[in-house]
Amino acid sequence: MTQEQILISASALDEATKEPAWSIIDCRFNLADVGEGRRQFEQGHIPGAVFLDLDRDLASSVGPDTGRHPLPDSDFISARLGEVGISNTDTIAVYDAGNGSIAARAWWVLRWLGHKSVFLLDGGFALWEAKELPIETDMRTIQPVSYTPCVNASLVLTTEELAADLPRIRTRNLLDARDRPRFRGEVEPIDPIAGHVPGAQNLPFTDFVAPDGSWKPLAERAALLESVLGDSRETAWSVMCGSGVTACHLAISGLEAGFREPQLYVGSWSEWIRDPERPVGTGEA
Repeated sequence: MTQEQILISASALDEATKEPAWSIIDCRFNLADVGEGRRQFEQGHIPGAVFLDLDRDLASSVGPDTGRHPLPDSDFISARLGEVGISNTDTIAVYDAGNGSIAARAWWVLRWLGHKSVFLLDGGFALWEAKELPIETDMRTIQPVSYTPCVNASLVLTTEELAADLPRIRTRNLLDARDRPRFRGEVEPIDPIAGHVPGAQNLPFTDFVAPDGSWKPLAERAALLESVLGDSRETAWSVMCGSGVTACHLAISGLEAGFREPQLYVGSWSEWIRDPERPVGTGEA
């Protein structure tokens, strides 16, 4: 499979901001304080960036049978992209506070909409700031445009598909990006039930980032994926987490390492446990 370049360095993005064909999306977000990202954006952001919110823009409303971050309606998010001045022909860069855990979801949503030219800022706003690159507080006037989606439904793995064939989950190479204690069911700080989908394997997205929030070298990230998927880049696989957000982090590393594109179990753990009849695994996979 062909390797893709998805990460972009702060210096490269700084140069790119001088080109009118580039759009930049700030999607900083804090699960514990959902308004923090917007406040941070208003206090300072990369010049020319627009803000999209994880809860309001990159997900739809939570329902009784959904996970915490259901897929946004494609027409809604397309309209939002147009409102903030992003068109189908733009090259887009996304960033969050640091390690890419939220920006990866923005990257994936754009890819699901059919937008191929999307990059993610390595190290996020923290590294941009550390390099003393330009920051602005002004809210620029935005000229709305039209954005037309071309949704790739094949990228989505549903709860119904998983639950319909439980013995096959292992063969799907379903990788859970949550921390190990959560996967093993030892702790659960967010959802009401601890554990994992039986048959899933644990590969925390935090293993892919350095202490400063930058992504580890590609060779190291590829080795992590090979440890569970094997050497073949043609292996089918899928990713999940708590609510279909940090799982997208694994997808990026996979594509950069030349693996085939995985499906995203958007509902993830928070949707799986909506039905008490669905089995729950604990301990190691």
